[in-house]
Amino acid sequence: MLTNNTWIIAGLGNPGRKYARTRHNIGFMVIDRLAEEYNISLTQKKFENLLGMGEIGNTKVILTKPMAYMNLSGPPIMQLIKYYKLKTDHVLVVHDDIDILFGNLKIKANGGHGGHNGLRSIIGVMGGGDFSRIRVGIGRPDTRIEVTDHVLGKFAANELKQLDSVLSCAVQAAHTIINEGITLSMNKFNRNGVGSDNL
Repeated sequence: MLTNNTWIIAGLGNPGRKYARTRHNIGFMVIDRLAEEYNISLTQKKFENLLGMGEIGNTKVILTKPMAYMNLSGPPIMQLIKYYKLKTDHVLVVHDDIDILFGNLKIKANGGHGGHNGLRSIIGVMGGGDFSRIRVGIGRPDTRIEVTDHVLGKFAANELKQLDSVLSCAVQAAHTIINEGITLSMNKFNRNGVGSDNL
């Protein structure tokens, strides 16, 4: 039974084997880890979403991975919001961010898209950026590598060693946001950034 306090946590990525485990799909990976940690089955399909329902702490959640491509993430998420009569301030979006070093994450309460096509799509259909985000750092590429190739590329060997810790930290951040509030979460996770030394 969903309540007025239900949160939707949407991880952004691209569907299909070609994009699996790429940097751009780290939002999908966080949703998979949340599902694993809290025993939520991601088996339902609705409005181009792969989703599951359960609880994180004392809060009811819908975990979703939009199955449209990244730049079309907004409509599937918005259809869930309308169908389940959820509040946009109870939407948490998890996405990759090239402006944050790999191994770090930042929590943001609202704002613009910062050039991220998935966020641009969500803001477009919502009519604004009044939703929470977990920005998971993937870093900028070496100057010899195109940004698109970097974003859609697989993690480097040294990054794979840290990836498990990064995903665990994102799970902690999501739990804190929906159970303790965005302000406390930003104070906890954004103070020094969450670097590999802290994970």
